[in-house]
Amino acid sequence: MDPFVALADDALRTLFARPPAARETPKAAQPAPPLTDSERREAGALMRVNHVGEVCAQALYTAQAASTRDPALREHFLEAAREETDHLAWIRERLQELGARPSLLNPLWYAGAFGLGLVAGRLGDKISLGFVAETERQVEAHLDGHLGRLPPGDASSRAVVTQMKLDEARHAAHAWSAGAVELPAPARALMRAAAKVMTTVAHRV
Repeated sequence: MDPFVALADDALRTLFARPPAARETPKAAQPAPPLTDSERREAGALMRVNHVGEVCAQALYTAQAASTRDPALREHFLEAAREETDHLAWIRERLQELGARPSLLNPLWYAGAFGLGLVAGRLGDKISLGFVAETERQVEAHLDGHLGRLPPGDASSRAVVTQMKLDEARHAAHAWSAGAVELPAPARALMRAAAKVMTTVAHRV
């Protein structure tokens, strides 16, 4: 398949298909009481933000896999993308349960993240891996914050976010072990600022 067609296919599947998960959706240890309407809306908004993060992760890993010339590193990125597909499926399922929808701006988020992934890839494999490590570090912190913001009774969303947090930490560790380098402080700050804009907008739109 032509590489550009393959990339377009990946984008369309991420944005518009319902990707199947290779792993079962994490479940709460015990049944939780029904959420109030306000709790359901807040949980839905938070999970929509998390869904945007997974859309961006797919775009980043796909672009970085396309940019590297190292077959082993390409497979590393593709394997991470496959695992992130589980996250997409889990969150999409939870959004439906909460009566919420994904962000209307997902195509924009995907395009922006894909562009960043291409830039990171062009700067070399070590920097590209550093970008992964820093992204996952920030995502892990973001998910930790969501665990504190989810309604106390929303055990189902909490189970999904907890497993995602573990997976993101593992992705970061793999990036460091593969040779990632620490990004400069201004780059890390810019990434945090961009993430803040994205999460604020996605919470509502």
